[in-house]
Amino acid sequence: MDQLHAIYLALLQGLTEFLPISSSGHLILLPNLFGWRDQGLAFDVAVHIGSLIAVVSYFRHELKLMAVDWFKSVQTRELVGESRLAWAVLFGTIPAGLAGLFMKDLIELYLRSPLVIAITTVLFGALLWWADVNGKRRRNEHSVGWFDVLFIGIAQAIALIPGTSRSGITMTAGLMLGLTREAAARFSFLLSIPIILLAGAYLSLQLLQSDIAIAWDMLALGTVVSAISAYLCIHFFLKLLERIGMFPFVVYRFLLGGVLFYLVFLQPGFFTDVP
Repeated sequence: MDQLHAIYLALLQGLTEFLPISSSGHLILLPNLFGWRDQGLAFDVAVHIGSLIAVVSYFRHELKLMAVDWFKSVQTRELVGESRLAWAVLFGTIPAGLAGLFMKDLIELYLRSPLVIAITTVLFGALLWWADVNGKRRRNEHSVGWFDVLFIGIAQAIALIPGTSRSGITMTAGLMLGLTREAAARFSFLLSIPIILLAGAYLSLQLLQSDIAIAWDMLALGTVVSAISAYLCIHFFLKLLERIGMFPFVVYRFLLGGVLFYLVFLQPGFFTDVP
């Protein structure tokens, strides 16, 4: 991997982790377009760390309050201040964690094909559009209750299917429950923290158990670029979301899905040409 290759992949991770546009659709398309080899497990760990640094840095003040109030809640056995939101994030992570634990091999074996990614990219893009148009958009993330947590948590578990987009489907679920666009996005981003942490820990464990040679300069570059791009992505997405809505991202998903369908059916050898 050269530096330009590392920068492109880190930018891709930083942006697609938080925009509702399907990271897996891009991660299957870009390497095939440029004929790149797989970037390797160590680099995956690095860019996940970068994304985690970005979201924790952006929400650092909220996370501090949530952590303090969560410990108070544990001690008093009552909801205190921001502890409600903290518990919501923790419990909302459970469905995806269980699904990843028990269904990872099944998903890897049967659901990582370009056709599946094309279908889910378009299908869940259409669902995002429907939710954005029909959602009442009256509630903030602090109003999330236990049914909301379960519903959004199950949606996040469905995002293990490639092409779905974790951020996209959790925002869709939030909009369907009546959250504002910004509230749905903010809760989705907070919900990403334990998931990215778990994914990073799992990848790190795999890395420790392997004999992979590590190029530390590429890992450092990937971490920094991923962190900066993800931070800017979160910042500008939240600033512009109420103004532009979800429609531009829906259109982008339709275009991406259309490209994938074209390549699957009319260029059948395209996804097997990477060395």
